[in-house]
Amino acid sequence: MLKWVLAASAVLAMPTMASAQDVEAGQKVFAQQCAACHKVGPDAKNAVGPELNGLSERKSGSLEGYNFSPALKTAAIEWTAENLDEWLADPKKKIPGNRMPFPGVKDELKRGDLVAYLESLNADGSSK
Repeated sequence: MLKWVLAASAVLAMPTMASAQDVEAGQKVFAQQCAACHKVGPDAKNAVGPELNGLSERKSGSLEGYNFSPALKTAAIEWTAENLDEWLADPKKKIPGNRMPFPGVKDELKRGDLVAYLESLNADGSSK
């Protein structure tokens, strides 16, 4: 009986282990798909898009010194993992009227890795 309980536990734990997000892989996704417009790290400054340090600690449209679209300002959503995932999947659907010309990250695994990477950055650009 104990064998069956252990086997069932292992099977139930598999989806969790398989879906663990990879911050390092997310950093690569960021470099490939985001870095042209957004900056991160200790010396990050606003560019075409706002710098993204400490993103998970703020609301949309609230970073000082960046001219956000009215849609992002009025949405005032908190950048939780869930909201970031929805935003990165389809920015125009998540917040209609925003100005970000990005079709989204359609690959769920890459998107999850990217969210993990963004959530790993403190407001000063250091890693958590």
